[in-house]
Amino acid sequence: MNSEHTIGALEEFKKDEMQINKNTMGEEWRRTSQSLLPAQVLDADRQKVDDYILSPFQALGDHKILNGYTSLAEWIISEKTVVIDGYIGVFFHDVQLQIQKELNQKGLSVKWHQATDYLKPEKEVDELVKPFLGGEDEVWGTKCNLNLQDFFKSSEFLKLNMDPEKDINIVIGIGAGLLNREAPVIYLDIPKNEIQYRMRARSIANLGKSASERSFSMYKRFYFVDWEVLNRYRAELLARISIVADGQRLHELNWLFKADLLKGLNQLSHTVLRARPWFESGSWGGQWMKSKLKGLNVNEVNYAWSFELISPENGLVFESDGNLLEVSFDFLMLCESGAVLGKHAETFGAYFPIRFDFLDTFNGGNLSIQCHPSKNYIRANFGETITQDETYYILDAAPGAKVYLGFQDDINPAEFRLALENSQLKNEEIAIEKYVRSFPSVKHELFLIPNGTVHSSGRNNMVLEISATPYIFTFKMYDWLSLDLHGNPRPINIAHAFNNLRFERKGKLVEQELISIPVSLEKGADWELIHLPTHEDHFYDVHRLEFDTEMAVATEDSCHVLMLVEGTAVAVEINGERVGIFHYAETFVIPAATQNYKLLNPGKEKLKVIKAFLKNEIQL
Repeated sequence: MNSEHTIGALEEFKKDEMQINKNTMGEEWRRTSQSLLPAQVLDADRQKVDDYILSPFQALGDHKILNGYTSLAEWIISEKTVVIDGYIGVFFHDVQLQIQKELNQKGLSVKWHQATDYLKPEKEVDELVKPFLGGEDEVWGTKCNLNLQDFFKSSEFLKLNMDPEKDINIVIGIGAGLLNREAPVIYLDIPKNEIQYRMRARSIANLGKSASERSFSMYKRFYFVDWEVLNRYRAELLARISIVADGQRLHELNWLFKADLLKGLNQLSHTVLRARPWFESGSWGGQWMKSKLKGLNVNEVNYAWSFELISPENGLVFESDGNLLEVSFDFLMLCESGAVLGKHAETFGAYFPIRFDFLDTFNGGNLSIQCHPSKNYIRANFGETITQDETYYILDAAPGAKVYLGFQDDINPAEFRLALENSQLKNEEIAIEKYVRSFPSVKHELFLIPNGTVHSSGRNNMVLEISATPYIFTFKMYDWLSLDLHGNPRPINIAHAFNNLRFERKGKLVEQELISIPVSLEKGADWELIHLPTHEDHFYDVHRLEFDTEMAVATEDSCHVLMLVEGTAVAVEINGERVGIFHYAETFVIPAATQNYKLLNPGKEKLKVIKAFLKNEIQL
């Protein structure tokens, strides 16, 4: 994956004056969440089935999600002493002001204890995290092994005492649960896309920092330090959480009791689910999504990616009484990984291992010539457990579109490297096909990109990228002399690439090993199960289900990630009940615990559904 939203491409973050993207899903989400009627998106009886849903949600039932600070304040009053904790990016000060306003109206006195008062000095925190961030202008760091308490002055906050003369005591801020280990916790969650919008607007700072920095530096620290630390802390804090609230909106707060959230997550883990996607523009981005996926802002310059299912950055949305509440996908995996992953839960734990996203180059540009790190390299250099093994499924392609894959048979690595370095030094074009092979993009074809494989998607492709979950480790070698959206050169990583390139993947071997050859596994009167074999390095496999009326599927105790890639809509039936309907290009997940499900065709055209799943034998 080649992504300007990630630190793998600096153009989105090195621009100090970066402002919030005006088309953001954050903006769309606020509008939707304020006006939503209590009609469930996953309604099998709905008549309109041709629209891609931007904000999918799962209904919890009546009176589960509460709206506003008044009801939350009433609960706080009943408890007298509480902790308000949460994720990086939450505006805790605004939350405090709103709660204080409610308590003032009731004439109650309150003592606020600020978690930030007990953080170590900023310079000390900077030294603490420095080993995980690489050089100042280096693109990547290493995932840290720190815990949240490492950021705090333990001897001081352990002395914290509640004020018995106040009616209410509240400990607030990231790490508040460390300061008071007895009181019930209100946990404020926030999705990663909203964090990044706030980062670009310079309205938030990193953990232990007093002010925001360059977006590039902030994102690197988020990815390698803050998110790692806070994910571990959330898992530790989970047993103490009483309430989960959605921290996206400044003056509106939707919240629910953890018991109701757990019931919702358990329900999701035994039925069909869809994460909320979000979208980003990029230097090579195209126009396909804008024209095909209704509801996107058509005034945006382009869309390069859709984050269909990148579990570290997606959220799950619940609805009750017209109120929406989003939690990170992590909550599902923390609570229900066994049901979601089945026989693979012991291998992956709370980590969801499959990624679906879109790469849109229609009327756009070429992705960079690139590769991804080997398993050993990504572990040794960046602290990841698994590497970025990918595939390109061609969802759509214009005549003449290409995929670049593998080397020419006569590749000379030294000559290739010299050409790349000269291009970077002199800003000169390369006749790239002298070194790298290209193949026509054919709709529904699957190209295999195990780590170390040179590759790129050319212009006029709509790619469904099916991959292992890591998503930022892209080593660019040649970028067609293109500039980012702000007119700056994009970063090149030749040294990293040459530490990983597999030059034996060349010539005829590319067709033999890197272009999937479909095999019919089973066939019925109006259906067929087709295997699109992946490479031996991929720990996941791919099937395509083609049918006119319906098709029964067994999970075999494995999670399935699916997408309708041809047709208008597909319905899902579990235990004889229709539980969802999904439209063209929507990603949905069937957890392992579902055991059996049926795909139904509500229309008359033949449907094609892609299914990705984990192989039986996995060596990490």
